[in-house]
Amino acid sequence: MPNAKISGIASYVPDDILDNEMLSKMVDTNDEWITTRVGIKERRILRDDSKGSSYLGIRAVEKLITECGIDRDEVDLLICATSNPDYRFPSTASVIAHGVGLDKAYAYDIQAACAGFLVTVQDARAYIESGLYKKIIVVAAEKMSSMTDYEDRATCPLFGDAAGAVLIEPTDEPVGVIDGEFHVDGSGLGNLLMKAGGSAKPASHDTVDAREHFIYQEGRVVYKNAVRDMLSSSQSIIARNNLAIDDIDWFVPHQANLRIIEAVGGRINIPDEKILVNIQHYGNTSAASIPLCLDEYKGRLHKGDKIVLTAFGAGFTWGAMYLIWAIDPK
Repeated sequence: MPNAKISGIASYVPDDILDNEMLSKMVDTNDEWITTRVGIKERRILRDDSKGSSYLGIRAVEKLITECGIDRDEVDLLICATSNPDYRFPSTASVIAHGVGLDKAYAYDIQAACAGFLVTVQDARAYIESGLYKKIIVVAAEKMSSMTDYEDRATCPLFGDAAGAVLIEPTDEPVGVIDGEFHVDGSGLGNLLMKAGGSAKPASHDTVDAREHFIYQEGRVVYKNAVRDMLSSSQSIIARNNLAIDDIDWFVPHQANLRIIEAVGGRINIPDEKILVNIQHYGNTSAASIPLCLDEYKGRLHKGDKIVLTAFGAGFTWGAMYLIWAIDPK
């Protein structure tokens, strides 16, 4: 049975920057308050209201296709992880696939919030290992600004827009996705959600007036659960793959909050220099955060490097993944 490897990676962020000083003119906050609590200095924003998450995804996938020399006709499947679909239907994946000319590929969306990239890679892994498909593009595309309330000082500093994409293919080498572990606890519904806009509470004048079409988050509860669950799933992956801490070359957590990252890394005892972090420049880009971080640091990643990834998001849904990097820096 072949392994599923990441054989290419690319990302895209919009040009427009929203830094803490600019944000302090929009809402009652300041750079010190934001930096101290979440470690974010700036985030990228797609300001064109006519463009959705698919625009970000198209740009990331086009870059991936160009850099990897991918034959579009050979791509079997495109899976998009997003909490910010362009529409309720059709899928954002179908928009992206059409936008980049993947005329022979099937495409669909996965909604697993901030854990979406890992969940989607796990799906792609299953297709590859089964032999059903041979070339899969996984893209995480998140226009988080579209559901951020810029009157809420507690949540608006957190989020930015981005997309990341990877090519997943079979390999007989001892590299690729080795293990993944995922969990969900639906009792976390009320702590992190968009209250209106779905079938349980359709959009109305009342829901718009009540500002219920933005992210609602109970920060302390989410922080506590994120630290506990990212820690436990990472420890489980490490233990069941017989990894010593010294064996791990890189630890890549979801970029939600620098304090969460520090807490999880510290409790696992992974040295700071092995923890990949870029939240200060991009904020929380939900499902896009892990591929965006991997792409930024890909010049430091070497074939054979052992990497542990972990994420936590609404649902609550969380998990961890162990992979051996398959790409040498160019």
